Amino acid sequence: MFYALEPARFNSAAPSCDCLAHVYGNAADHPDRVRRYPSGMTDAEWAAIRPLLPVPAWLQGRGGRPEGYCHRQLLDAIRYLVAGGISWRALPADFPDWSRVYAFFRRWREHGLITEFHDWLRGKVRECEGRQAEPTAGIIDAQSVRAAATVPAASRGYDGGKKVPGRKRHIVTDTLGLLLVVRVTAANIGDRDAAAGLLSRLRHLHRDITLVWADGGYTGSLVGWCRDKLALSLEIVKRTDDMTGFVVLPRRWVAERTFAWLMNSRRLARDYETLPATSEAMIWWSMVTRMSRRLARPRAADRR
Repeated sequence: MFYALEPARFNSAAPSCDCLAHVYGNAADHPDRVRRYPSGMTDAEWAAIRPLLPVPAWLQGRGGRPEGYCHRQLLDAIRYLVAGGISWRALPADFPDWSRVYAFFRRWREHGLITEFHDWLRGKVRECEGRQAEPTAGIIDAQSVRAAATVPAASRGYDGGKKVPGRKRHIVTDTLGLLLVVRVTAANIGDRDAAAGLLSRLRHLHRDITLVWADGGYTGSLVGWCRDKLALSLEIVKRTDDMTGFVVLPRRWVAERTFAWLMNSRRLARDYETLPATSEAMIWWSMVTRMSRRLARPRAADRR
């Protein structure tokens, strides 16, 4: 179930927001805030993503009490944290208390709501680009990032090839560079070792995908395993020996561009998270921000 499309009577006499916490909850008891930061949603972004937000459990009769904080403010607070790279306790005072924002973030992570929200946004972006909502091809790649002191030794390692101590982000994107699957491991986990579980999950979630491009790090028995076990064609795109300098290789640049998008979020410039699941959630949130802005951006046909 998704966001309620038919608003009921507001609890506030002069409502300033149409989020469910204002419409049905207790958010009207707290003061409103003015958009002050570049990471905050514009009205056009909010209008684009509001119908896709999950319906809270308390509104579906599954327990809990009505929320007392505006959903739009909570989303803006998480976007501010991911974009600015700050700690939870350093959230500005004009946002809801950091503990309430973190509770919202953790609830969405534990119940898979952030991936559900992200996937619906991705479908909308693909449709706006003239594509089908479900992709039929993907690109797999990995990126090693340094880990902060807050990352426990049990979930960190050393990537001998890249000379990076920390964690590794394994992703599969569609041909537009939008995320399909994400997995965060210790940096010493090889690309092929992580790819088996990653591609199995990709096949389970996206049954229409039949082709995945990869670099030379995924060669070997993985190609035959994908063909026999997953009915998936893994096509290896390699550099040839006569290539010198920078060369754009077919399809591989798409995943590299996605990594560049993620590094625009300062929280992702290094891995600060204790749990790998939290690292994955931060990646989803970074892409949610990019896609919501893309949906709100005026298209060429609309400007004519």
